[in-house]
Amino acid sequence: MSTAALPAEAAPRAAGVTLPRVVHSEWIKFRSLRSTYWTLAITMALTIGIAALACWGAVSRLDRLPAAERAAFSPAEHSLRGYFVAQLAIGVLGVLVITGEYSTGMIRASLSAVPRRLPVLWAKSAVFGAVAWVVSTVACLIAFFVGQSILASKHLDTTLSAPGVTRVVLGMGLYLTAVGLLSVGIGTMIRNTAGGIAAVVGVLMLLPLLMEALPSSWQDNISPYLPSNAGGALTTLHQGPHDLAPWTGFGVLCLYVLASLIGAAVVLKRRDA
Repeated sequence: MSTAALPAEAAPRAAGVTLPRVVHSEWIKFRSLRSTYWTLAITMALTIGIAALACWGAVSRLDRLPAAERAAFSPAEHSLRGYFVAQLAIGVLGVLVITGEYSTGMIRASLSAVPRRLPVLWAKSAVFGAVAWVVSTVACLIAFFVGQSILASKHLDTTLSAPGVTRVVLGMGLYLTAVGLLSVGIGTMIRNTAGGIAAVVGVLMLLPLLMEALPSSWQDNISPYLPSNAGGALTTLHQGPHDLAPWTGFGVLCLYVLASLIGAAVVLKRRDA
């Protein structure tokens, strides 16, 4: 075999690695894992179950609610209380999407099949983001309708057509999807499941708690720009005096997602598998 024939044979193999094919490969891997179904099921169960529990609790103690708390009651937000825990489940799955391959060594086969590496990250993000959005949005819609059916017994319910309610319900699906993609980026940079999950918990939950130790003037200027607080503006019906506007806050969260994926791309290109 002549050396001149090598590029001609290598060309078809290189041409066979296209982004749609990498996406299809990642889809097969994603749906082949048992942890995928368990984590998505947990996300839905937490979103719907906690919504039902929270609305049932509101109905049962309605007569004992202070007047100020009753006036501030938001039926739409109350039926989505499960997001606080559900974001951890979707975040864990986002980390596992990439760290699972590092723990088993499969990442070496993936990167050998796609030498340019970055299409693997984009394909994983696209597959995970699409699935996370569908599952999260369906879970939030079910949680909303379950919650409103419980609140209706005391005439506390609302509808999707009420001002701002559609944005809150569908925005929760977008928020959970963004959290998942942020976790994919963090997991890719850390490349360790326990470390990635710890980092996600720290970013989403510990940072807001640590902010409470700062002077109130610092909190007012910094807290609204934390990832969970910024994204949460999209899922809040009535913003506080220091909160970001709904879509502005979600835009800030998207910038965090973009930064994490850029960092993940740099790490993926520079480090050995």
